[in-house]
Amino acid sequence: MRRQRCYCHVECPCPSLPQRKVIDAVDCDSKRILRSQLVNELTESVIYARLAAMQKDEKNRLILERIGHDEAVHARMISELLDEEASPNRFAVMRVVLNARIFGLTFALKFMEKGEGNATRLYKGILEEYPQIAKIADDEERHEAELIGLLNDERLKNMGSIVLGLNDALVELTGALAGFTFALSDPVKIAKTGLITGLAAAMSMAASAFLSARADSHANSESDGEEGGGAGKAALYTGIAYVLTVFLLIAPYFVFSNVTCALIAMLLSALGVIAFFNFYLSVARDTSFKRGFLEMASISTAVALISYGIGYLLK
Repeated sequence: MRRQRCYCHVECPCPSLPQRKVIDAVDCDSKRILRSQLVNELTESVIYARLAAMQKDEKNRLILERIGHDEAVHARMISELLDEEASPNRFAVMRVVLNARIFGLTFALKFMEKGEGNATRLYKGILEEYPQIAKIADDEERHEAELIGLLNDERLKNMGSIVLGLNDALVELTGALAGFTFALSDPVKIAKTGLITGLAAAMSMAASAFLSARADSHANSESDGEEGGGAGKAALYTGIAYVLTVFLLIAPYFVFSNVTCALIAMLLSALGVIAFFNFYLSVARDTSFKRGFLEMASISTAVALISYGIGYLLK
């Protein structure tokens, strides 16, 4: 008959538990931590394997396979230490893979690896009981972060174009819509005017991004084919970011009949875009979320207030 597992705390006098050479039941809290980390290590080994299979870039694939191998080794060490088996968290695997498909490989991995700081603290907290896991603690502290910094992520490389599109759209359109709000006082007219203004500006920004990227490519002595491709992608990313922001900001004017409510909703939408974008950057590029958010929000709000005042004076 299989002996029942004990989950009591600190001192464990249960005579039914066998005395094991590697690990005993002296600290059941530590065992619970190891069980949790066993699932985490198994889950991450599956995640890295799935992401590696998705990669066309050979360098990315090799990096991910290497990290996945390390995570599998960690899981095997913990499993042998506990003399227990576990299964990966399939939901977590699907979530990270979906994030990678939508937001890019670097964002998905860095967002996942932010939990490694907690894992490192947990491992170090039980090193006295289980010195065998010292290598795992060291790996979790530096190994994955160093490898992830080497990844080639095209989406992150094009982030400069997206920044350009979002910044310009937020500042220009929040200001324009705020001015139109008081000058026109009709939400539908404001929305249509904002749409025309925004789409025209989006095409202008995309063209500027194309010319700027092509000039940079030429300065870096790239080939003609690569120049066109890089410039085209820059224009595409800039234009898409701008157009999406335009539709999001004018939407409240189609929803609300009261222009004041529409203006407030538009400003809240702008703050939401700023918050989401700066959260993305804070994870993918390890920048300060608070600083970036306050900077962009302050500029957009100040321009909107000034434009609203101009609209008031003109009316």
